[in-house]
Amino acid sequence: MSRKILLVDDEDDIREVAQMSLEMTAGWEVHTAPSGADALRVAAAERPDAILLDVMMPGMDGPATARALKAAPETADIPVILLTAKVQAADRRRFDDLGVAGILAKPFDPMSLADEVRGVLGWAG
Repeated sequence: MSRKILLVDDEDDIREVAQMSLEMTAGWEVHTAPSGADALRVAAAERPDAILLDVMMPGMDGPATARALKAAPETADIPVILLTAKVQAADRRRFDDLGVAGILAKPFDPMSLADEVRGVLGWAG
């Protein structure tokens, strides 16, 4: 089954590598956004099956973006997976109130990224 993913990261190279990885290894349609504000617009317009969201971004960071996505009726039901270098237990507790589906560590392995997303979301391979 083909999936539609929104990838949100302020770093061009990370967006490019992750997009290529998900398109080539899983065959998913990947939309990207460089900021939280752009993510809100793209998510409402494209209605992705899941959103991969960087935590550390200038302006509207990942947690603020996740809260805004959950507050908007048109995007509230889209699962959000945080991408972060901060994966210690204390960092993870900071994200508990966001209602995200999961957290994936950066840097990620491009060859296993799709499998990690499937695992978090319980999607069949």
